[in-house]
Amino acid sequence: EGKQAQLDWKENIPFVLRSGETININVLVLLLSFSRFRVYRLSLSKTQDILFSLLNDALETFGGVPEEIVTDNMKTVMDEARTTYKKGKINIKFDAFKKDFGFELLPCRASTPETKGKVESQMKYLEEIRAYSGKLNLIELYELIERINSRVNNSICQGNGKIPLIEFSKEKNSLLPLPHEPVRNQYRIKTHEVKVNTAGMINVKTNQYSVPSKYIGKSVKYQIHDSNVHIYFNTKLIAVHALSNRKLNYSVDHYVDALSCKYIGKDTDEVKELAKHNLELIGGTFK
Repeated sequence: EGKQAQLDWKENIPFVLRSGETININVLVLLLSFSRFRVYRLSLSKTQDILFSLLNDALETFGGVPEEIVTDNMKTVMDEARTTYKKGKINIKFDAFKKDFGFELLPCRASTPETKGKVESQMKYLEEIRAYSGKLNLIELYELIERINSRVNNSICQGNGKIPLIEFSKEKNSLLPLPHEPVRNQYRIKTHEVKVNTAGMINVKTNQYSVPSKYIGKSVKYQIHDSNVHIYFNTKLIAVHALSNRKLNYSVDHYVDALSCKYIGKDTDEVKELAKHNLELIGGTFK
């Protein structure tokens, strides 16, 4: 218990957003070997900064650190792959990360993925993402990953016939303690706190981005990564916008929501057309 976790990416999944835009998504998976409890985290890129941020988040979700993490020879972890004849070379930044968190890294030998078979066998649960292609916007895709993650942790695992969440309740006390907050902070994507204005927008640098109208007047936080602005209320992701050079960046859903309060009783499609017309007049982007 608490001995080992396995780390992997479900990589380059093509996904068509409801807007018609095609993106490639990646899902980081960190799975505890004993309980099979796992964390899924969606990302549009696999840079080392993103890996550190998501792995930090996953370990915080566990509430502790396993003694060992098994991974393949991903370039953000290994400068030189481990092989049958060479032990490989850990990237200097990842080596600092593992020392800060107190776990040992066990890279698989190249071309022998069976050594981390538990996590790869779990990847099939993520195949259902493809069924939603063309039906979701980006924020709904994040929510889908959360729902799949929760459902799998609450379902009987085919490998051992047990429910991961129940087994995790036994395992979590065996995990090593997390490092102190200042240590973890250095691996997080930089977060900014702002107040939502009366138009339902936040200022990011010199431009504005919309959020749902119910957050008007509230303080929210945002991060910039993957060329997107991610906006959160507490820990809930409430909006994602492509980083833009335009002054006003509205989501049609947010604008329609605001207009619906003014035009009570109007047909939804009519309000949506009015929203698009208004956004075109003021030069705002919409999706």
